[in-house]
Amino acid sequence: MSTQTHRQNINKTADMTKMALMVAMNCISAYIIIPLPFSMSPIALQTLIVNLTGYLLTAKQAFITMLVYLLIGLAGVPVFTGGSGGPGKLFGPTGGYLFGFLVTAVFLAYTRGENYNFKRYALLGCVIGVPLIYAFGVAQLKLVTGMDWTKALLTGALPFIPLDVVKCLAAAALAYPIQRAINNSNNR
Repeated sequence: MSTQTHRQNINKTADMTKMALMVAMNCISAYIIIPLPFSMSPIALQTLIVNLTGYLLTAKQAFITMLVYLLIGLAGVPVFTGGSGGPGKLFGPTGGYLFGFLVTAVFLAYTRGENYNFKRYALLGCVIGVPLIYAFGVAQLKLVTGMDWTKALLTGALPFIPLDVVKCLAAAALAYPIQRAINNSNNR
């Protein structure tokens, strides 16, 4: 085997490992929740992981990663928020957020640029990424429950904005040291 072929195999293995780790981190983050008595959706750590997925992977890798996560949950494995899974969760009142995760991770991966920039990452995550998640989540919440737009926004988006901004900033800050560690391990 040539050195170039060996290096390509190492890179493919590293990419597959990154993708598998992001799926696992998303599954684990779904268990870290704060229930809200006035909302069907709890506060979860997943926004941070969705953003990291977009910041650390290519758009294609982010799509595959989030699709695998959704398919695992659709199959009934309890990897969605609060340890739930199955088609009832994915297509139920709060399932739109899960679809928003996929779109947001791909969007962030596609638009983040080649070089790390905290301000750009934070701006993309806070100003476009989180609203994308909310758009899918609130739309499905309204569609499935029949509630009006105001109530859907008040229960499905508004309470989550402050902590989602914090999670976006944390993901933007964590992306650089994680990417650096990954690059250092690939160069060994």
